[in-house]
Formats: sequence, structure tokens, C-alpha cells
Amino acid sequence: MTLNNKRNIKITEYSEKYSEEVKELLIELQEHIADLDKEKYNILTDQFGEQYFEKTIKEVQEHNGKILLAQEDDKITGLIAGIINNEAEESFCFRAPKRGKITEFIVSEKFRSHGTGKLLLEKMEDFFKKSGCRDVLLEVFGSNKEARKFYCSKGYGERTVEMMKKL
Repeated sequence: MTLNNKRNIKITEYSEKYSEEVKELLIELQEHIADLDKEKYNILTDQFGEQYFEKTIKEVQEHNGKILLAQEDDKITGLIAGIINNEAEESFCFRAPKRGKITEFIVSEKFRSHGTGKLLLEKMEDFFKKSGCRDVLLEVFGSNKEARKFYCSKGYGERTVEMMKKL
């Protein structure tokens, strides 16, 4: 799957040859979240890149997911990981169709605001549609105002909000 635009951004599926670049992007995302975290609960350990990479790959494989990468001038500049969150689900108090879930989404800082995130998001949404999903779920760190603004501009809205109070 390749998509080109005027900035020559190519969207391609993950393969093992991109493992190190994916780890670097996951570390960049964690650094960004840790910087935004007022409580400083989010941290970056020496093992984070390798361990989180392995967790992400396993989750995508186990849940019929996909990792898409943005590439510009032979450099991986962004990634989005998505899983098929469930089959249709119904209980005594809840009914939901089959849904996709975006688990990771990062565009490297110097490549933001160039359309990379939009392309990645559109391609992941296409994958979910083709997989029979009717909804897309994602989580965004509350302090990440730029990401929240981006998601709202793409039609996403809040469904649940987790709140916290320091004691």
C-alpha cells in the first residue's frame, strides 16, 4: 500500500526492516507524553523501546491489526498501529458493533503539520472499514492538547473522560 502526495509522503505497511526506526518513534512518543505529564507518572526507561516495541507487535498480531508507516525521503517519519478491538459485543447493559482501535500514533516532531498524520489516519480508517468495523476508538493523553485538537478536526469526539485528583 503506497500513497503519495505533493510532499512525497509514502504510506507503507510495517516490515521487520523498519524495526529500529519504529522503536525510535515509540521512544519519541513516550518522551513527548512524559514531557506533557504534569504528575510525572509517565517515564522513559532504558528498556522502553525494546519492550514497548515487542508489546505493540504482539498486540497487532494477536488482534488482526496493522502498523502503517509514513516515509519521506527514505526516512520513517510517522506510524500508526491499529487493532480490531472486538467482534460485535452485547450484554445486559451494552451493545457495540465491531470496532477498530488505534493503539499508537506518532508523527516525528519535525514532520508534523505537513499532512503525514492525516494520511496515516485515513489509511488506518480504510483498513478498519474493509475489516467490517463500524467505529474507531482511540485514547489521547488529556494534556496533549495538539493531538486532541487534531482528532476533533478529523471528526473524533469524546465518549468517556477519565478524571483524576491529586490527594
